[in-house]
Order: sequence, then C-alpha cells, then structure tokens
Amino acid sequence: MDIYTLNLTALLALCGVLFLLQRQTQKSNANAPTNSKTTRAPSQWPFLSVYTLAMASDWLQGPYLYSLYHDEHHLPPALISTLFTTGFVAGGAAGSVIGAAADRHGRKAACLVFCVAYALSCALTTTGSVPLLFAGRVLGGLGTSLLFSVFESWMVTDFRVRGLAARGADLGATFGLMSSLNSGVAIVSGVGSEWLVGWAGTRKAPFVAAGGLLAVAAGLIWSLWSENYGETGGKEEAKSGGSGGSGGQKSETKLWAIVSNPKVISLGLASTIFEGSMYLFVFFWTPALRSVQSSSPQGLPYGVIFASFMASTLASSLAFGMITGRGLVSYTTLLLGILATSSLCFLLSAQPRSEQSTFWVFCLFEAAVGMYFPCMGYLKGKLIEDGVRAQVYGMLRVPLNVFVVVSLLFTGDGDAFGPVFSVCSGLLIAACGALWAATANQEAVP
Repeated sequence: MDIYTLNLTALLALCGVLFLLQRQTQKSNANAPTNSKTTRAPSQWPFLSVYTLAMASDWLQGPYLYSLYHDEHHLPPALISTLFTTGFVAGGAAGSVIGAAADRHGRKAACLVFCVAYALSCALTTTGSVPLLFAGRVLGGLGTSLLFSVFESWMVTDFRVRGLAARGADLGATFGLMSSLNSGVAIVSGVGSEWLVGWAGTRKAPFVAAGGLLAVAAGLIWSLWSENYGETGGKEEAKSGGSGGSGGQKSETKLWAIVSNPKVISLGLASTIFEGSMYLFVFFWTPALRSVQSSSPQGLPYGVIFASFMASTLASSLAFGMITGRGLVSYTTLLLGILATSSLCFLLSAQPRSEQSTFWVFCLFEAAVGMYFPCMGYLKGKLIEDGVRAQVYGMLRVPLNVFVVVSLLFTGDGDAFGPVFSVCSGLLIAACGALWAATANQEAVP
C-alpha cells in the first residue's frame, strides 16, 4: 500500500469515527426528556436531495473539464485558459443581476433556470466548436453563480416561512449536513467520473451523466418545492404595481442598509478572499506538490490525493455539527479561527519543505473549507433578510469572480504558487482582522 492510499484510508477511518460519534450524540439528544410542546423536526430532504444532485452534476464534470479541452478537443493551453477566464467573468457579470431577478420572479424558478443552463453548458462542452465552447463557459459561469446563491437563498427563506426552528429544526445543523453531503458526493463523483470515462472510452461521458442528474433535479424542484420571493416579487410586486412602486423603493432602502452594515461588509470581504484563495489553491496545489515530489517516479496519484482532500473536508464538516451543536464556540469565533488557520496553511505552503508535510498542510486547509461553508452560510442566513436575500448573495459573488480573474491574469503559469500563496496568507489575515473589528464588542453577534 503506497503512502497516499494509506493516508486516504486513515482519513476515511477518521470520517467513520466522527460519523459514529455524531450519530451517538443525536441518539442521546433524541432520548433526552422533552416537554409536551416538543415536536419532531420536519424533513428537509426535498431540498437536500435536489442539492445533492446539483452538486453531483458539478463534481462529475470538474475533474475532466481541462482534460476534455486539451486531450479530446486538442485546444492550445492559452485558449483553455481563456475559456476558464470566460467562465469566471460570466459568473461575475451574472452575479450582479441574477439575485435581483430571483427575488422578483422566484427562487424556485431561478433554480430551474440553473438546471437548464448547466445542462446546456454540459452539452455544449462536449462539442468541438470553439464558439460553442465559449457559449458553454458563459452558461457554466451563469450556472455556478446560481448554484451558489439561489439554492441557499431558497432554503433559508423556506426554513423561516415554514417556521422550522420552532418545530425542532436547526439552521446550523442543516448547513453542516449540506457540507457533509457535498464532501461525500465529491468523493463518489470523482470515482464515478473516472469509471464513466473508462467505461465509455471518452471524457465526454461525465458531462452527459451530469446532464441526466440535472434533469432529475429539475423534476424534483418542479414537483416538490414551493415558490418563495423577495420583497419585489410575487404578491408584493402585485401590490406595489411593479418595481417602480413603493415596494421597490422600500426594497432598495433595505438592500442599502444591509450591504452597508459593517458585519455584512466584513463577511463579504471574508467570503471574497477565502473562496478566491480556495479557487487559486485548486489551480496551484498540483504544481506545489510536484515541486517536492519524492514518492513515485511515475507521478502523483492525483485521484487518490483529491479523494483525501474531500475526506478531510467531510471530516471537518462532521466535526462542525458536533462543535456547534454543543455550543462550544460562536459561529463568528469559529469563522475567525477558520480564516486564521487558512492563512497559516498558505504561509507554510508558500515554501514547501517535504512532500508529506505539504500534503497534510493542504489537507488542513481542506478541513478549513469543510467548516467554512456551513459557518458562512449560517452567518449570512442570520444577518441578511429574506426580502433581498438572493440579490445580496448574488452581489457577494461579484467581487469573488473579479478577484479570481485578476489573480489568474497576474499569476502566469503554475510555478508561481509561492508568491500567490504568500499573498493569500496576508489577505486572509486582513480579512480575519476586518471581521474581528466589525464584530468586537457588538451585541447579538451569532
């Protein structure tokens, strides 16, 4: 058994232990004495099943996107880089408008648009026509912005409208479960995509399978979800006579009040820097490990390493539920720790010293990722009002995409990981300081 297989085995064993501990805690809570007013927490599986399918469609195609461009479509590296940049630019441009459109016309409708747009992106990516490939990247950028804004927005609003907190559900636990499901799906999808390519003999197979998953997700959304709107949509729009009425002015006033809130600004800064650094990590971890490779002359086992990263994410998301469920720290304090830990990981990775130490530092960063998303999701859910939720979530993705595009334009090739990781480390510490300054000595901080 080689060292990376051994590492993955150890991480999966840790996930198993944490899962059993989490189940034991849940059983203990279920057996605890309760008063007559306590009710069984309602199911959120209509949302979670769709979310799982949507994330699986994303993870299936991710590992083979570059390979499909390069090895089957035979595109030059410069054109591939332009295609990737096009996706981020499209995502940034879409983020400025899709949130407001989802609030007005409905978050359920926006999720259906995601399924259609992402399925078309998968179909166009399998073609060999360069113009169609660019169209696919534009639709892919639009789909990514929708995936990471309107789904979460629909869920949080539905959680409040149905009064799930009063009926025993916990929003933080839901975000923790979403993170765990996402990590598990990533591991399965990575193995599944490799099997599909081997079975079909083409790198187009994962994209076709992703389209099928999106069709199933669309059917579940259509049949199981109810619609919810922001203040400028649905019944509110009919009452105000459209966006030009008082409802629209009220919404604009509330939007400005939210986006100018120092807590929201600091969260936006933290999300831009952390998620932007995460995207850069995805681009640079391979050359960083390759620069200190000593384990195998045949090359690194990238699939096993990727699975190890996802196992680290899964382990931390399981630990997140245990930490927050017991009230050990506040969500804001936890986010500060995540940002500080991530900064340290990038600092240590800027000048890697050995292959295994670099690998485990990367696993530690992936563990931070596993806690970051449920923690950030909970904080945004608490600080941003339902009426403009999708719009604010979309707006927060605009600086993220700008950050990634600008970073990729200035970083050059993959060998520049040292300076990039050093800059990410400094920016993460700055984000940590900004969040601390915005929340220190503040009351009612989640």
